[in-house]
Amino acid sequence: MNDTLALTLTRRAGFRLTALTNAALVLLGALVVALLAQVRIALPFTPVPITGQTLGVLLVAAALGSRRGATSLGLYLAGGLAGLPVFTGGASGMAYLTGATGGYLVGFLAAAALVGWLAERGWTRTWVQTAALFTLGSLVIYTFGALYLSTFIGLRQALIAGVWPF
Repeated sequence: MNDTLALTLTRRAGFRLTALTNAALVLLGALVVALLAQVRIALPFTPVPITGQTLGVLLVAAALGSRRGATSLGLYLAGGLAGLPVFTGGASGMAYLTGATGGYLVGFLAAAALVGWLAERGWTRTWVQTAALFTLGSLVIYTFGALYLSTFIGLRQALIAGVWPF
């Protein structure tokens, strides 16, 4: 009986440790993106600044995989919606998410899932594969961003202001 109890406790403790480790990694991923969001270069000809967010999204997704990476980005977005100053320039709230750059933020979640999924399948074995993976992830982000931005300024102008400069 003691062996069974010890085995059960070990399994439960192991599960808790794994769950705690996963939670810590997800939180760390969200914090990395939030910190890199503060790296911002405003461009005078577009409402979309150059930020470190995209790099953060791609790194977090490649390092954590699809589930933890996407969960990190979900936590990042939820924190921003809840009022934490995690978006670029310390911004937060629903108004920021529904503003001109909102599509890029939603694209982060999709890109994290895709990049993480492909990283789990070995797309980060070489520098060339990693560069291709990050390019694909960026295309996902820019697609979401440009399509949403086009509702404000039209598709042609969204491509000119929200994709080509980057």
